[in-house]
Amino acid sequence: MRRHFTASGYVAHRGRVLLHWHRKLNAFLPPGGHVEPDEDPVTAVLREALEETGLTVEVMPRGPNLGVERPAQLPAPEAVMLEDIDDPEAGPHQHVDLIYFCRPVGPIEGLKDGWVWVSGESLARREAVVRGDGVAARLPEDVRRLALAALSRAAACGS
Repeated sequence: MRRHFTASGYVAHRGRVLLHWHRKLNAFLPPGGHVEPDEDPVTAVLREALEETGLTVEVMPRGPNLGVERPAQLPAPEAVMLEDIDDPEAGPHQHVDLIYFCRPVGPIEGLKDGWVWVSGESLARREAVVRGDGVAARLPEDVRRLALAALSRAAACGS
């Protein structure tokens, strides 16, 4: 089985999480994509968030620093998911998806089309989210749970 490394970032801000309808996968997802050659996963998630949403984000801190100064340390992902992908163009493969919780840095104006802020209340009630075409769709359970966890982290970080 071929595997690709990807990075996804749940962007949380003021009790809401940013998601979009992914037409190819028919699901609401956070920003993310493939880790490019010679790119670390944190750089990838920040780049993908900017390219896809138009927002500059940062990875939220995760617990105390371990005090290791050298070599340089990357923030650990919140989760690492192994996702089966059935792509008619690329063929069947898997994504090793490194999941990060992020928050915007600076203004949130200029958000690209297709992105929606989903409230924590809607997530907790398992409400359907309305796509850009007006059709409501339920979130995959993993997306809903990770979005709620990102909101919890954001609250703990004062975001």
